Amino acid sequence: MNYIFFIALFLSFVITVAVAPSFIPFLVKLKFGQTVRDDGPQSHLKKNGTPTMGGIIFLLGITAGTLVFGLRYKDSIPVLLMTLGFGLVGFLDDYIKVVLKRSLGLKPWQKMGMQFLITAAFAYYMVKISPASLLIRIPFTGGKMFSLGWFSVVLLFVAVLGTVNGSNFTDGLDGLASSVTVVIAGFFAVIATKACQGLLPVILAFMGGLLGFLVFNCHPAKVFMGDTGSLALGGFVISTAYMMNMPIYVIIVAGIYFIEVLSVIMQVSYFKITKGKRIFKMAPIHHHFELCGWSETKVVTVFTIITFLLCVIAYIGY
Repeated sequence: MNYIFFIALFLSFVITVAVAPSFIPFLVKLKFGQTVRDDGPQSHLKKNGTPTMGGIIFLLGITAGTLVFGLRYKDSIPVLLMTLGFGLVGFLDDYIKVVLKRSLGLKPWQKMGMQFLITAAFAYYMVKISPASLLIRIPFTGGKMFSLGWFSVVLLFVAVLGTVNGSNFTDGLDGLASSVTVVIAGFFAVIATKACQGLLPVILAFMGGLLGFLVFNCHPAKVFMGDTGSLALGGFVISTAYMMNMPIYVIIVAGIYFIEVLSVIMQVSYFKITKGKRIFKMAPIHHHFELCGWSETKVVTVFTIITFLLCVIAYIGY
């Protein structure tokens, strides 16, 4: 039965690959181009004007691929809605930055407010509707689960917002966020074949959409996903984890997300405390390695390998 779900992967991949060649020139025509920071790696300046908001492309593929089985396997729908919900927040942020030419995009309270509302809706679903509830599976305990009571809801908000913004920080090099996240999705697909087949349609559709997007997003990228895509990635990862009672596993498999966030927190905090000194040459940390002389492809390859190894560790601990 699991093999049937690969239709979702194939359909999502095909739609993404088919739509991109027409959609990318459309973005160029609308002048939806990325503005590259001039204080970053000099090699990135040539990317100025590369079309962004490309997350729309793979979100179309993921939606179509999921809905093939979505009405029958309804566990996939909440994950799809979380992916699209955070994608919408990213789209609004991108639109304000790129189209309305307001460099800061959504105001922080607007962006956080919308993320909070989406998280609240998901929390309500998990508490009141989902059979998964908020039980948490503990790695390396042979499948033991526990409940934190009302604090589980607080943890959910922290986990969702942290993961979504972690995926956002990871999107900074050609193919980086896509490559890291498709490996994480692969881990969830393997677990889902054992524990939750109802999630396979959305997981495999997600993998197909990202793989299709990578055809155009790998170095040198013809299109960037923008916040439209990067926030959607985090929404997918954390909602899938919760639907499988595995939020703690996100700390392991999405370790790159959290390293990226931590590098920014450390850099900003140290800069303020020391009044101008830095720990890294540039944050998030993928830029630090670039400024140390690593090529983009090397950073992406190493970070993807690390993610794969982290997924192996998580699988052993399942």
